[in-house]
Amino acid sequence: MKYFYLVFSSLKRKKLRTLLTVLSIMVAFVLFGYLTAIRQAFDAGVEVAGADRLIVRHKVSIIQLLPESYEDKIERLEGVDNAAHSTWFGGIYQEPRNFFAQMPMEPEELFDMFPEYIISDEQKAAWLETRSGALVGRGLAERFDWKVGDRIPINATIWTKKGGGRTWEFDIVAIYDGVEKGTDTSQFFFRYDFFDETRAGGTGQVGWFSVRVNDPDRAAEVAAAIDAEFANSAFETKTEPEGAFIQGFANQIGNIGFIIMSIMSAVFFTILLVAGNTMAYAVRERTGELAVLKAIGFTDRGVLGLVLGESLALTLVGGAIGLGLAWMLVSMGDPTDGSFPVFYIPFSSIFLGFALIALMAFIAGILPALQAQRLQIADALRR
Repeated sequence: MKYFYLVFSSLKRKKLRTLLTVLSIMVAFVLFGYLTAIRQAFDAGVEVAGADRLIVRHKVSIIQLLPESYEDKIERLEGVDNAAHSTWFGGIYQEPRNFFAQMPMEPEELFDMFPEYIISDEQKAAWLETRSGALVGRGLAERFDWKVGDRIPINATIWTKKGGGRTWEFDIVAIYDGVEKGTDTSQFFFRYDFFDETRAGGTGQVGWFSVRVNDPDRAAEVAAAIDAEFANSAFETKTEPEGAFIQGFANQIGNIGFIIMSIMSAVFFTILLVAGNTMAYAVRERTGELAVLKAIGFTDRGVLGLVLGESLALTLVGGAIGLGLAWMLVSMGDPTDGSFPVFYIPFSSIFLGFALIALMAFIAGILPALQAQRLQIADALRR
């Protein structure tokens, strides 16, 4: 702390240069915050996926259906605690851009299979009793300003009704919240019996099965047993952990993690060059001053620390402002107006951000600091 005044004086020597460097670093960390939130949105559900849950789908593709009767066979296998089926509905609300996940499920099994979804007892009773009832997530309800009691038309893109109609109407009877912040509350569930009796084709077939195992350590063994049960049948299966299944959905539009890491790497490399250039100029301009400091008793290590401290102060101010601004902007809500299932910056990313600040400060300042440390007093004063 005793060198704070020297660090501050060095930074304010060239105020415009310091300001522009700080702003550049700030913009980089605002982008870091937003990209982290976007990645979190695409990974929604992966981190909170049940370690004790597997997904059983058709071996060829998720769009291939499986017989509903498979549920009883799966539940009879050793190590399986329960199984529940779901089917992708694929409808749109009012216009094509209003797209979200809609799935029919057995109402009695939904909360047993997914305890991370919570609703009141009153709404749960309504969900179990209303044939055309729909259960929607809090995020989805807020996106479209829905409330319990609303009747919602969904235009089918896959499942037509008997008679050729494509508009399905559902009554919102319950709105669920998530136990954890990362729980996906952008989904729309409705009753399978209503769906199966109303659809024109595919009766008795479902999209996939969620399977809860008794022992998560035996999940791989149970998965192999399920696939072996239906091997060489007309509907062979592929069983995988729930997290891998969810990640597969996100990866359909590309490797989001790789894309985001590539963007952040390019941005931080560019900003690192800017910060390093600023520090190099700052040391070069103060060669004489650094020599005087050494002449009056500053050690080589002290000069090294002084320059690194200046680099840390520069990046810390810009990075902290950037992270704070990103947190504030992301907290204001999803910029896509609810298209993302979740949108927030996890605390782990904030810690990572401060680690990047320290790393950037070290890399940007180490070469100029070593240059200052090696200065010879007589040679420096002659310049």
